[in-house]
Amino acid sequence: MTPHMNTRRAAALAAVAAMVVVGVQTGSANAHPNTPGDAPSVSATPAFSSASARSTAIKSAQSDASSTATALKLGGKEKLIARDVIKDANGTVHTRYERTYDGLPVLGGDLVTHTAANGKLKSVTKATTARISVPSTTPKIKTAASARKVIWAGGSTPVLALESVKTGVQKDGTPSRKRVITDATTGKVLRSYEEIETAGVGNSQYSGKVDLTTTASGSGFELTDGDRGGHKTYDLNQGESGTGDLVTDDDDTWGDSTGNDRQTAAVDAHYGAAKTWDFYKSAFGRDGIAGDGKAAYSRVHYGDAYVNAFWDDSCFCMTYGDGADNKSALTALDVAGHEMSHGLTSSTANLNYSGESGGLNEATSDILGTSVEFSADNSTDVGDYLIGEQIDINGDGSPLRYMDKPSKDGGSADYWDSGVGGLDVHYSSGVANHFFYLLSEGSGAKTVNGVDYDSPTSDGSTVTGIGRDKAVQIWYKALSEYMTSTTDYADARTATEKAATDLYGADSAELKAVDAAWSGVNVK
Repeated sequence: MTPHMNTRRAAALAAVAAMVVVGVQTGSANAHPNTPGDAPSVSATPAFSSASARSTAIKSAQSDASSTATALKLGGKEKLIARDVIKDANGTVHTRYERTYDGLPVLGGDLVTHTAANGKLKSVTKATTARISVPSTTPKIKTAASARKVIWAGGSTPVLALESVKTGVQKDGTPSRKRVITDATTGKVLRSYEEIETAGVGNSQYSGKVDLTTTASGSGFELTDGDRGGHKTYDLNQGESGTGDLVTDDDDTWGDSTGNDRQTAAVDAHYGAAKTWDFYKSAFGRDGIAGDGKAAYSRVHYGDAYVNAFWDDSCFCMTYGDGADNKSALTALDVAGHEMSHGLTSSTANLNYSGESGGLNEATSDILGTSVEFSADNSTDVGDYLIGEQIDINGDGSPLRYMDKPSKDGGSADYWDSGVGGLDVHYSSGVANHFFYLLSEGSGAKTVNGVDYDSPTSDGSTVTGIGRDKAVQIWYKALSEYMTSTTDYADARTATEKAATDLYGADSAELKAVDAAWSGVNVK
């Protein structure tokens, strides 16, 4: 094989405001009944032929933003900023906007318009229904030079606020970037949350021999994936900042299946990023995390005996520690899919990383990470509904999280109740994880890929699954088209109902299954 961009070798391998749908046009929306075995009536795959076509659509939406704001009857001081456009195969266009007021960002003011193929506005999904208006944009409290003035629309009444970022280190060594929103009039803290999004994982094992896409460079090779947006994998050399060194090799055979060889962690990370990219492309027609054809990058060997992994929006990258023994990199396949999917969430609904929306954020990464694992069809790491089963975080071989009965991990919630939003987001995610399992496989005892599951429901009801492929299409469509930054569990039910209706019809078995699965986790 001659050195080329596509060189491959085998190597060894870890909610505050409610969403509201405002009807703008009367009439039914794409109600085409389907049986469970039928193909979707509307594909979740975007109709744009390329990343450049999507970029052109966003620019077009921005050029029409002023008229859109007028059509939505926004105030004179409000403006819209187009973030994303998704076009369904039937011509329906979903355009996601951020909002500004008098030039200031409106946090919790995001919205999505849903426009029919004939150009008529069908409905709008809003993070808040409150009228955006404040009496003054001059703070009454002392402000730090680094603080940013914003409008906080996450409560019942929008207020002028100050947004600041405090950096440091969390207890387990994970970098900390805490975002704090403070009322600019009273000084009251309105929201405080950690921006670094972790999987909360531990020590790692491997996924056998895998194919890698590498790039010839000089007399050797480097971990640059020219097939997938130029994704690169770096070795931080136990550092905690920067990118470190791009991983290279002389003969294009990487790692030795153990943590004794530093390349092994890079192999795992590079492989996981490739499989996640491929899953997004094949399942959703999405070209990379942000849908723009550009890759994130991976960093391995972070810190000293760091027992975690995390996604960071500021670098648009995944970072992995080496575990307590510095030889067990946390790069299992579902962990890699989990971390990249935090970036996907940030690029779509941008779910706040606290409260119920934070649980939905974490669950989205678990749902898509699990889906990546199934999609990869790796005989060493077969697909399952266990999160982090390859990493012995508990020291007894048990998984980090369970989707069929989340409470088996000792902290996650099986069902929704009014206190779920107060849990750590890795535990409140259990409600959505359980929903996804029920929607995919149904309730009761069963065996999938050699793993035994027994999933209960909150009311003893029986749920019949529709299959994982359909379930993940519904979740992705809900995330990318109907969820907003403040979506909570009740909103998520509405969003997935709309997604199922779009995909399978208003009288479909799939929509009924969505309702049954949510009821099964007490989201009614």
